[in-house]
Amino acid sequence: MTTTDQVVLERRIAARPQTVFSFFTDREKWLSWMGRDGEFSFTPGGAYRTGVNAHCDAVGQFLAVDPYHRVVFTWGYEDGAKSVPPGASTVEVTLAPDGEGTLLTLFHRDLPTEACAPHFEGWTHYLDRLVERAEGGDPGPDKWLEPHASVPH
Repeated sequence: MTTTDQVVLERRIAARPQTVFSFFTDREKWLSWMGRDGEFSFTPGGAYRTGVNAHCDAVGQFLAVDPYHRVVFTWGYEDGAKSVPPGASTVEVTLAPDGEGTLLTLFHRDLPTEACAPHFEGWTHYLDRLVERAEGGDPGPDKWLEPHASVPH
């Protein structure tokens, strides 16, 4: 779902919140579902920089890292791509127990209206990859890492 300034997505994942949380707080696990490289400091106030796909690098700062429940970080692009400069938007991921699994809800707030649709498409792509990884599968190579990949703009 998108509104005028945010994207909201939910996924039910057949893995415990502790497992899903680790994909937001461990560099290698993060890069197994999104990104080609990156440096992360997974603590409140810690910075990150990651090559999201073949065309853009995201940078930001972790605002909250609440074990097994919530991760909040700012989001933007080094070159101001997609009208989202560094620190201009905020991503909040919440994890709630859901039977034997987890209900993940992602809010990406403070986006310019024109950036909502491409971010919805992007988060849909990456959360689908995260679900497969967290459930023990392998989503395969990320087609958006290929130099000539067509990614949402």
